[in-house]
Amino acid sequence: MMTTVETDTKTSVTAVKPIVDALAPRFTRLSDEIWDHPELRWEEHRSMAKQIQAAEEFGGRITRAVGGVPTAFSAEWGAGSPIIGFLGEYDALASLSQAAGAAERMPDTDSGTDAGHGCGHNLLGTGSLLAAIAVAQHLEASALPGTVRYYGCPAEEGAAGKTFMVAAGAFDDVDAAVTNHPGDAMSADQWKSLAYTQAYFRFRGVAAHAGGMPQLGRSALDAAELMNVGVNFLREHMDDSDRIHYAFIDAGGPSANVVQPTAELYYIVRSPTVARMRKLYERVKKVAQGAALMTETEVEIEFDGACAELLPNRTLEERLYANVQEIGGVPFDDDDQEYGRRITRGFPEGSLEFARSMRALPDDAPPYFDGVLPLVDPIHRFQMTGSTDVGDVSWVTPTVQIVAGTAALGTPGHSWQMVAQGKSAAAHKGMIHGATAMAATALELLTDPALLAEARAEFDGIVAKTPYDRPIPEGTVPPPLRPTYRPA
Repeated sequence: MMTTVETDTKTSVTAVKPIVDALAPRFTRLSDEIWDHPELRWEEHRSMAKQIQAAEEFGGRITRAVGGVPTAFSAEWGAGSPIIGFLGEYDALASLSQAAGAAERMPDTDSGTDAGHGCGHNLLGTGSLLAAIAVAQHLEASALPGTVRYYGCPAEEGAAGKTFMVAAGAFDDVDAAVTNHPGDAMSADQWKSLAYTQAYFRFRGVAAHAGGMPQLGRSALDAAELMNVGVNFLREHMDDSDRIHYAFIDAGGPSANVVQPTAELYYIVRSPTVARMRKLYERVKKVAQGAALMTETEVEIEFDGACAELLPNRTLEERLYANVQEIGGVPFDDDDQEYGRRITRGFPEGSLEFARSMRALPDDAPPYFDGVLPLVDPIHRFQMTGSTDVGDVSWVTPTVQIVAGTAALGTPGHSWQMVAQGKSAAAHKGMIHGATAMAATALELLTDPALLAEARAEFDGIVAKTPYDRPIPEGTVPPPLRPTYRPA
């Protein structure tokens, strides 16, 4: 569907770009401060405090513990309708500590943690907050009505913090939402994502002397291994787009001469829709129950979180793309490209070449892409095999997400290479460019009723036929509020 709204996109870009540029040094510093102290899901207290401090500096009205989540907050400016939301994140990933700017694997021993911003959430949250404040300042200076609301959202990585916020009604009054994600090429296209569920599988057996009286023991470790074997067989009988991942949380201890009485696995189950994901998850649970039956152990299954697949909004994509074209590509310079050439040498073999071919770029295209990717026909929308809890927000309000070009082509997600680039000049430029595009699009949603109505009509037409299928059970509380919660 093509947007029919007649809007001078240059006017919105021109209105917000000087404000974004003036604010950029403060928010570049904020992004780096969050990078310096990476925090895992549900534990983002320092990162949240830094963002609240910045929002308050610019007059934001703060609401804490949004949706009942301790590390979620909102900041609001203006008054009245419409209400446009900006989505931000600030959680990091485990085992990705890395020195800034290093072109080889070099953990940052000064950070005091093994975590790192391997998905660029230091840039994501800061870029969205920068855009929100720029729009708020323009509204105030122009005496325009409308409300700008920034959401600080925790635990996107493997926990789906926004899903709990959606369930608590945090976005019910939002007319439209705008967000971004760091990536290796600037794009207004929204990819299809996978819905997912994650859960702990805790096996309990009976300890015994493994040499002297093994017949008296019941091995929880055997049960966990059998579950993994069973799921491996299950992979043959699931759709190609489905994904199942696991990690050992507890292998029962370091003693080989003890029948292990405990073992714990953490599983993530993904599929293109919530309904399909739910069916696959039930099959995984049956495998776990079968493993317990075979070993005469017991299994406890604790649901941890889930998210829905993304619902794109073409009306908003086209408006965002018009603004991205107006702004142009990220202005990477020779120093950026030289750093890009150094860091891409350490990428997994074929990563850079694959990224170029996927985007129909020449073989000698520079590592930092300084153009704008075209919008693709929705029929050919890319099916991403990852997940995002932006999906749940997109099912309750029209939502659009820009990929901000902050990393070299082919940078693996969730990698030390992404962490290393997180404080680079190139990353800062991409974040600021993305913030400008978000701010311009949000300003149009605030000042052009016809654009907002069209986006809402597209959204309403889809959800009328396919209502939101909430992936978390009724009454489920966020992990930090559960008695079983253990900090990451």
